[in-house]
Amino acid sequence: MTPRSALVLAVFGAVLLAASATLPRLHSADAPIRTRVQPYYIEHAVEDTATPNVVSAILADYRSFDTFGETTVVFAAGLACFLLLGRRQRAGGS
Repeated sequence: MTPRSALVLAVFGAVLLAASATLPRLHSADAPIRTRVQPYYIEHAVEDTATPNVVSAILADYRSFDTFGETTVVFAAGLACFLLLGRRQRAGGS
């Protein structure tokens, strides 16, 4: 590992540690997700989305762009693997 790579890695690690220090404690009852987001989703899921299943309402309606982005990344990774493996087989078979 070069000194420059080690420096970048150390700085990145320090940034991650500093950011993690500001996160709420694990399983904290007063975390924002439990006091603001979670109650809103449970109380308003049916009327906001017309979906009787709260989990489906969250994934398909409230977080649809996030879920679509995750699906796109997984699809792109699978397609890249398929193309790379296909290229290797064609190159070896010629």
